[in-house]
Amino acid sequence: MNKSDESRKPSAEGSQARRDTAPIFSLSSTKGGEGRGEEAQGFTAQIPSPQPSPRPGGERVTGASRCAQGNLTPGQRAWQRFRRNRAAFISAWYLVFLLLAIIAWPAILKISGGTFAQVHNPNQLSDAAFAPPGMQYWFGTDVHGRDVFSRILFGAQISLLVGIVGAGVSLVIGVLWGAIAGYVGGRVDSVLMRIVDVLYSLPTVIFVIVLITTFGEMLKQSHFVASSPALAGALRVTLLFVGLGAVSWLTMARIVRGQVLSLRTRAFVEASRALGGGPVRILARHIIPNVFGVVITYLALTVPAIILYESFLSYLGLGVQPPMASWGTLIAEGVGQINPIRIYWWLIAFPGGVLVTTLLALNFLGDGLRDAWDVKSRA
Repeated sequence: MNKSDESRKPSAEGSQARRDTAPIFSLSSTKGGEGRGEEAQGFTAQIPSPQPSPRPGGERVTGASRCAQGNLTPGQRAWQRFRRNRAAFISAWYLVFLLLAIIAWPAILKISGGTFAQVHNPNQLSDAAFAPPGMQYWFGTDVHGRDVFSRILFGAQISLLVGIVGAGVSLVIGVLWGAIAGYVGGRVDSVLMRIVDVLYSLPTVIFVIVLITTFGEMLKQSHFVASSPALAGALRVTLLFVGLGAVSWLTMARIVRGQVLSLRTRAFVEASRALGGGPVRILARHIIPNVFGVVITYLALTVPAIILYESFLSYLGLGVQPPMASWGTLIAEGVGQINPIRIYWWLIAFPGGVLVTTLLALNFLGDGLRDAWDVKSRA
């Protein structure tokens, strides 16, 4: 074995070790053709291996997970982001449980019958006035001996129905108004948005109060309404729907208009217009579906605002009237029983607690949907 073989052998062993301990490599200098295979004095540089980037929740995103996420649809990515938001996810489950309880409780009372149904009937008067929470009356009773638990669940039907109907009015009017204003532009946009500005300048609560009291007095003088108390209550709830829906679509119209203004000059809209698509087709097939995430997010935030308005109006005596119940009327009844001698805390704590918890859950849900549909957020 000559000297060149001996010098080549440790170099081969060193290169094998360097391959095993990558990414450390050496930079060597050679002079002419001499000293080939021999390491000269130099320096070694260590290249750090790429580390997986952390997610906002602390999880690591690897190359495999990025590849898997690349095959997901935008809806599936939004669902994954929503599931990682614990507050929004728990709030969604709370709202599902509340809706199931609201739907199932009347059916349970009808199926059970007997003493259980009589005790928990929300309109059943009894001698157990101001009974504290216990095994028989879970949330206690009110001044007339009626079960507070059942009245809360039946009152939730009115409160949530007002919120959902108001959000539906906001969806229909606000989306159409904002889409037309943003797409057509020009004088039409100016006229439509000036109307929105005028309505915005009116105090919302005072406007609804004037609307309900004015039309309410007109309906009271009607012969058909005076002869039917049930019809009078239904018309009053309808006026509540109309009054709250009349002011709930203004912000929706502004949001949709801003989104449409940014989308109407995009390439896919220009391509549809070049292929002969009319305004109605472009709005229905291309623009409105692209603002769907923003619309759903704002709808989730509109419902708690309308529920709060309804509760405030019912608390003032301008909303739902007895014997019908809503969360606002239940809180008003509890406040009316406050006296210096004794406070029946359950008449305020339970209706107020359910109202506050539901409003917080709806707001957390809206925030979670906003983050989930935000395309700038990290997957």
